[in-house]
Amino acid sequence: MYKRIIITVLFTSLLLSPLLLSQEVMTLQDCLRKGLQNNYDLQITRNEALISANNVTLGNAGFLPEVSLDGGYSLRNSNSDQFAADSGKKVQTRDASTSTTDVGVNLNWTLFEGFRVQTNYKRLQELQTIGELNSRLAVENFVANLTAEYYNYVQQQLRLGNLKYAVALSRERLRIVEARYQVGSLSRLDLQQARVYFNADSSLLIQQYEILHRSRILLNEMMGGDVDRLFSAQDTTILFDASLSKEQLLDATLNHNTGLLLTEKNKRLSELELKNLQSRNYPYLRLNGGYGFTHYSYNSGALDRQRNWGPTLGVTLGYTFFDGFNRKREQQNAKISIQNRELEVEQRKLALQSDFANMWIAYQNNMELTSLEIESLDNAELNYEIAMERYKIGDLSGLELREAQNSLLEAEQRLLTAQYNTKLYEISLLQISGKIGKYLE
Repeated sequence: MYKRIIITVLFTSLLLSPLLLSQEVMTLQDCLRKGLQNNYDLQITRNEALISANNVTLGNAGFLPEVSLDGGYSLRNSNSDQFAADSGKKVQTRDASTSTTDVGVNLNWTLFEGFRVQTNYKRLQELQTIGELNSRLAVENFVANLTAEYYNYVQQQLRLGNLKYAVALSRERLRIVEARYQVGSLSRLDLQQARVYFNADSSLLIQQYEILHRSRILLNEMMGGDVDRLFSAQDTTILFDASLSKEQLLDATLNHNTGLLLTEKNKRLSELELKNLQSRNYPYLRLNGGYGFTHYSYNSGALDRQRNWGPTLGVTLGYTFFDGFNRKREQQNAKISIQNRELEVEQRKLALQSDFANMWIAYQNNMELTSLEIESLDNAELNYEIAMERYKIGDLSGLELREAQNSLLEAEQRLLTAQYNTKLYEISLLQISGKIGKYLE
């Protein structure tokens, strides 16, 4: 029975651990570079930023004239009766046709419209900057998410190692119990109890393989590659930076946070919208010009053909005196919108300060917790070594040894959790302060 259990666990471990056969080892920087190049969401965001950049042209803002070429042909067929005033004699005309062919070039150019064109160009430039900031925000979120998942993958690899060690300990205990059972120093109940513990640890190990593979598949998806590609993380522990400066990070958060910069840009767009509306307070000046050619053909009358050609030029100066108070209402609403954008900026700053304070406290607490868990793990390892020695000489029961083994495994798991949580808060602090690119170095 014992041999069959061992063979089953070993076979399952090999079946569920293709990482053991994989030769590819990836660092965090490898994963980030691959993801930044291939991730589909980032590609879409970059293309949207390119659209905003392509829109920044003088023509799109209205600086340039509109020139069009048009032409046409028409045919008119008519009948008429004409009566002389003095004699009343009737003159009949039947099937008189006139064909007209015309072609022309037309130019329309708004020379002045209350600085609306200049404002439009500034607005397009601001939209380009917003597109770049959106792209930057997407990259920052991606780097933070992939970094967090990478270290989750490292955490799961370490958990896998801890559970393998737990299975090895249970296997050794089962070997000792079986040997003692054979010589009659332990009961069958002790043997069954050892097998139950071994099976329980083996079950946790099998479940851990599934958790590990789930994290690997998610990483592959984020990197935009084959989800079944096999690799292992180079990191064998979760290290975090304990030297982060609170003052420097908070200052960077209030000056370089991408979300805050976007909020400020929205305020700037509202200000430009007001200027656009205020352009209606000024008169407008428009230039119209063109050059046309028209050819007429007749099948009756004194003329057979007629041609007209030449340029045309005109200037329109206008001003809207009254529009039902719509201009005044729209400008008042625009001013209120600016006030709302200013409030949103202040609200965003306050929210950032609040988030930063919570993250910093959690970061400090988890660093202290990590130090405490390292000490707890040292004590748990020593406690288990003592317990195993006592168990081998028959001075400790199986239940007490199991308790020592569980304490060791729990201490290992708590340390991993504390290290991973500290890393997550480090990632969050660097992300909120706009320094998340540090992980690419």
